[in-house]
Amino acid sequence: MLGEWPKRALGECATWLSGGTPRKSNPDFWNGSIPWISAKSLNDFRVGDSEDKVTNLAVGNGTRLVPRNSILFVVRGMSLKSEFRIGLTTREVTFNQDLKALIANEDVDAEFLAYAIRAKTTEILSLVEEAGHGTGVLPTARIQALEIGVPSKTIQERVVSFMKALDNKIALNRQINTTLESMAQALFKSWFVDFDPVIDNALAAGNAIPDALQKRAAARAARREALHQQTNKTTNKTANETTGATDAASVDQALPETGLSDQRLPSEIQQLFPDRFVLTEEMGWVPERWEAVRFSQLVDAKQGKYLAKTEMMESQNDVFQYPVWGGNGILGYSQKKSYDAPITLMTCRGSNCGLIKTTQSSSWISNNSFACKSRYGSEYFLYLYFISEDFSDCVSGSAQPQITYTALKNKLMKYPISTEICNVFSELVAVYREKQFLNDRQNELLTNLRDSLLPKLLSGQITIPDAEQQLAEVL
Repeated sequence: MLGEWPKRALGECATWLSGGTPRKSNPDFWNGSIPWISAKSLNDFRVGDSEDKVTNLAVGNGTRLVPRNSILFVVRGMSLKSEFRIGLTTREVTFNQDLKALIANEDVDAEFLAYAIRAKTTEILSLVEEAGHGTGVLPTARIQALEIGVPSKTIQERVVSFMKALDNKIALNRQINTTLESMAQALFKSWFVDFDPVIDNALAAGNAIPDALQKRAAARAARREALHQQTNKTTNKTANETTGATDAASVDQALPETGLSDQRLPSEIQQLFPDRFVLTEEMGWVPERWEAVRFSQLVDAKQGKYLAKTEMMESQNDVFQYPVWGGNGILGYSQKKSYDAPITLMTCRGSNCGLIKTTQSSSWISNNSFACKSRYGSEYFLYLYFISEDFSDCVSGSAQPQITYTALKNKLMKYPISTEICNVFSELVAVYREKQFLNDRQNELLTNLRDSLLPKLLSGQITIPDAEQQLAEVL
């Protein structure tokens, strides 16, 4: 219980340090190899990289270097109005003046301290003051005065071990989803951008390859030959054990890391692709029987509808259960929904015009986005098509960028398509999408569990075995 743990003010648990910004006018300070952490790069609990980097010369000349396992959190910025960003460094980093760095005392585990501070997020956000122009400020003295229970190092390490297991599972699910999307993108590129299956069929049939695709065709031909040789060697070694011809198509691989995307397809899919290219006025060389499409032919797009903030809640519950999607993501949750199924979104107002996202469930789409239903294949096919497309030519306005349907509807889309191939592609990538949804759902449960268990663990309301039992019920 907390009563059994000695209480200690946060100011007494660590050495507190301030950061800074080296002179931007001095090129000797910038574009080095040392991460320079600011609020924008403090998006994950484990932090070890940033877009901006400094040189060794910058250390001590405007910024400060802190070691691995330092705790960084935002004390000034717009983000403090809605969230408390905190992270634990995985390597030496520098940081700017909008952050504080804590180096834990010897008797305090750095990860335990980071978790203990994160568990006080609600209390910390209540301390934020207004600094003008919407900027939030977290007074150092007030957060230093917050108290936490500090048990023995052994108990600290047990708490950390449990919380890391949760965080690692969440991170693993995210990485799996990233890999799954990369695989789906690679397959889309192979079929609809590089036309690999069509090139393979054209090579096999001895048909002409357009000049624009000669380099790709040569690479695939070389890869095919190498794999045929490999197949022959394998066949010769096992000739005394098996009879019959080897289906070269079944082993004619094309590895993603070579840029030659997916494997040689099963014959029933491969034969759906044409074996020649035709020259078109609008798009140049395209696969035979494939067609160019304009935006309005590819999708049914409708702008979302405005929903007042008074009709939303920040957190999801049994009543306010439907995500409200704005131009940058989820704005909150509503009792209302405008769509019952997953749908592809395109931001149509603001600095993120053209940003593509996809929903996972019933939702409300705000007037900052177009809700786009695919006329070909699945919604996931459309999402993959859109993220491969460029919509910057449809953006108008400088003070308030926007995309209108008038600008979109006659846009010639970049890639030709075939209805049959779109449907087959959609079936193949559906398994990726389903796994992504399952991982996202599990992460939602794990995140809610983590955020509810952490304060209870640190206050002594529950024990580690209690927490482990609740985790087992989720997994």
